[in-house]
Amino acid sequence: MTATQETMATTTTDRVDSVSAAAYRIRHHALNMGEVQGQGYVGQALGAADMLAAVYSDQLRFRAEDPEWDGRDRFLLSTGHYAIGHYAALAEAGIVPVEELETYGSDDSRLPMSGMSTYTPGMEISGGSLGHGLTIAVGMALGLRYQESTARVYNFLSDGELDEGSTWEAAMGAHHHQLGNLTAMVDINALQADGKTDSVLRTEPVTEKWESFGWYTQRVDGNNMAELLQAFDNAAAQASTVGRPSVILCDTKVGRGVPLLEQREKAHFMRIEEHEWQLCREQLTAGYEGTASA
Repeated sequence: MTATQETMATTTTDRVDSVSAAAYRIRHHALNMGEVQGQGYVGQALGAADMLAAVYSDQLRFRAEDPEWDGRDRFLLSTGHYAIGHYAALAEAGIVPVEELETYGSDDSRLPMSGMSTYTPGMEISGGSLGHGLTIAVGMALGLRYQESTARVYNFLSDGELDEGSTWEAAMGAHHHQLGNLTAMVDINALQADGKTDSVLRTEPVTEKWESFGWYTQRVDGNNMAELLQAFDNAAAQASTVGRPSVILCDTKVGRGVPLLEQREKAHFMRIEEHEWQLCREQLTAGYEGTASA
């Protein structure tokens, strides 16, 4: 290995470690917020924390002090019930004060249980009715092109959301308009409100479907930071004002990082007992410190 190669390897390792640390903090914030209500979409936040950290800590152009900055990249949370994870990422990014997370889901809070753009700094759209996010992202990416902006649009959606016909209409529209400034990221955790995704409506082979719609398609382990960052780098390398839109399909595990919650059978909307929250935090920290020291 040459000196240059060694430097590059060290830099890559440092980068993975840095973003992984952000993902750990996002998970910790999500547990703290979940404890405020005693329940919620905590499992999704834990599963998607690596994806959120990769975007906010490594990819997204933004100004924490000015969330409405015109030159910002846009991050659209189509799955509004994942707001608990998004708030944790916004806090990690410095857009929302960490201490404000304690108000999660409370009356008059800027952090409602489902994401609403009118309340929360950095929240671009009001998600929750699944199937709308990618359609908005297509219009936003097209509008940015007309404005001659170099900003990119990132749309977060779920595997359950692939059941919605509007998602595929938007996918066709993105390819038709050659929106090379658009990247979709799909959380494939194999679970939705009515049960396992493949038993509700089978979407596999999902990689081939996106490819057939003309998208630059990658599928990775969404809880493997090195794979995630490489996928985002690949998408960024081929991004352009006019070109193929990108999609990163991320296989994740609900409750990732907390064995107690990873094993929960009813994990879509979790009820966590009062005595379990601290145990969850201890398991999260033990797992992270074990990985970090390895």
